[in-house]
Parts: sequence; structure tokens; C-alpha cells
Amino acid sequence: MEGMIETMLGAVLHGREDLRVERVPKPAAGSGELVLRVDAALTCGTDLKVFRRGYHARMLTPNRLFGHEVAGTVVAAGAGVSGFAAGDRVVPLNSAPCDECFFCTNGQQNLCDDLLFNNGAYAEFFHVPARIVKKNTLRVPEGMPMAHAALTEPLACVLRGMEESGARAGQTAIVLGAGPIGLLFLHAAALEGLHVIAVVKRRDQVETARMLGAAQVVRIGDVADPTAAARALTPERRGADLVFEAVATPDAWVWAVRMARKGGVINLFGGPPAGTTVAFDTNLLHYSDLTIKASFHHTPGTARRAFELLCSGRFACDAFLTSTASLEEVPALFRRMLTRPAEGTRPEIKTVVAPRETEALAKGSEAVDRVGALV
Repeated sequence: MEGMIETMLGAVLHGREDLRVERVPKPAAGSGELVLRVDAALTCGTDLKVFRRGYHARMLTPNRLFGHEVAGTVVAAGAGVSGFAAGDRVVPLNSAPCDECFFCTNGQQNLCDDLLFNNGAYAEFFHVPARIVKKNTLRVPEGMPMAHAALTEPLACVLRGMEESGARAGQTAIVLGAGPIGLLFLHAAALEGLHVIAVVKRRDQVETARMLGAAQVVRIGDVADPTAAARALTPERRGADLVFEAVATPDAWVWAVRMARKGGVINLFGGPPAGTTVAFDTNLLHYSDLTIKASFHHTPGTARRAFELLCSGRFACDAFLTSTASLEEVPALFRRMLTRPAEGTRPEIKTVVAPRETEALAKGSEAVDRVGALV
């Protein structure tokens, strides 16, 4: 009927731990924009934090479509789009810089004053703004699984962290944490030729860390002092050249500093909640000549390097994709993610959400009608 709004199913974050699959307006492709059919969207630790808190200071406010790791097929291209057309398989990154502000012109596009973020991966269709189409959307080669391509965004963040830390073959690196980001750091560093020592919490993470390239693994429950145990595995027990922290707790930040050798680099990658403070041993920092840094987000350059690595066949993509879910299952999936599985269960890293045509309402799912613009 003329004038009716075309709709789709999408997961909308309404607030703290309030995620609902609803019927919302299907996006249209404006000038320079794309609309994709979502083929694969991945769960992410950042999305879990946003779900738990109900917002993200820079990426997402309530009452918006949720999710940002995605790959899909172009179904509509707006006026002026060049390089992409209906039927193309693409991976759009979740942001694009302005390339005009102070930070962009100083080689720090990840800190752009006008960094444009994009969300909405957990839906049947996905809108890509013109700036991201132009600067940060990549064509997926035929034969490459779309779920593999969707790993580009988190891997881009990790590769930027490695590059900013000066990682190079032959170095010893300690990776604190064996969640998705910790395992991405571990695997990428091993592929780069670093000797990687993993520090993990759960027994089931020990095997996963070894499978992805850790030369040695310390499980914190098996040792009295994790920092001493990790240092004991480094050459001459002097500590690691690089330490990547991917736990996001104050204790882990303190451990990371103690695990580095003199002159070493510590990358505090995990982001604790706002207002968190940490106390460091100033004597250790000064006389050990340590470099402490943090890494936030990615740039178009690291996105392309991550995508090239994923396309190369060297990266063990399937090892990171440990389960699948339908779009209707996303709210329940995130509720389950709030609770860590029992010891001995199969470790979950990332779930592939594969939207499909469905009679969700008739089946009594959490989907509800809500035709109207999202705030």
C-alpha cells in the first residue's frame, strides 16, 4: 500500500541490560550511502560492556540499533556512490575519521574530534553512512566467509595496539587475558613471530591459548604470584619486551607493569569503567625506564592491514567463531554472556549472528512491532 513504511527486525538497546528485537524502519540509501543485507554479525566484548551499562560515551546512546562487527551484501547504493553496487560483498568498519581536525592531521585518526561511529549490526539490514562508505568500507573476496570478514574491526584495533607498541619478530610478549581481544593479540603476535606467554584465568583457556600460538601459558589459579610466574618464563627471568593487558581491571594493569623488563613497553588495552584509578610503583617506573601506553580503536590503515591478514589464510578465523545464533536469540545471548560458563565447558569466543527471514512474532519471540524512527 502506498505510503506504508517498509520494516525489518533489529536489536535495539533501550538501557541497562534492556535489549529487544523489534520491528523498525528498514534503512534507505541516501546520497553516498549503502544499505546492506546483513550476512554475519559478531558478538564483542565492547558490545557486552555497552549492554551491561546501557550506553557508550562515544559509540552508542540508548534507543538505537545495536552491534558493530558486521559483513553483508549491498542491496542499495545511494546517488554518487562509486566503487560499490548491488550484489557486492563488503565489510564496513564501524567508524571513519574526518581527516581534517588536529588529531587526523597529526596521524591520530582514531582520536578524531569528529569520529563518526556506526551501529546496527544485529539486524536484517545495515545502513552505512557516506563517510564510512568512502573511507572505511572494503570489498570481500569471493570465497571468503562473511563471518571471517566481520573479524576486521576487532583485529584492526589489536594490530594498531601492536604497531603503536613497536611489536616485532623475536620479541617476548606477555598477553594478560584470554577473552576475544586477548586471544586476538596472542594469535596476531604469534603470527608476527613473537614469543608469546599467555596469562589466563580459566582451565579451558589454557588449551585455546596454546592452539592459537602461545608458547607458554600461566593459569593464575595454579600459581601463588602470577607476575613472578610469568617473568620466570621470559629470557633470564628479566620480564617481557612487551606486555599487552586485555582484562580491564586495576589489578591486571598493576600486574602488567610488573611483568615488563627494564626498558619494556606496557600496553594497557583493556578499558576499566570510568572513574577507575590505579596506583603504580613510581620507583619501578622510573628506574626501569618503562613505557606505559594505551591504545584506543583503529584507523583506516590498520583496518586494511587487518583485512589483508584475514584474507591471507594465515589467520585462524574459525577458531574465534565458536557458536551461532539467530537474530531473535540476541537478547538472550547477551544475558548469557553476563555470566561466565562453568569450568570445563567449551570456551566461547565470538558468536556469529546470522539474521534470516522469520515469522518471529508468530513464534512468540521477543520481537515486537515498533514502527517509527529511532531516537
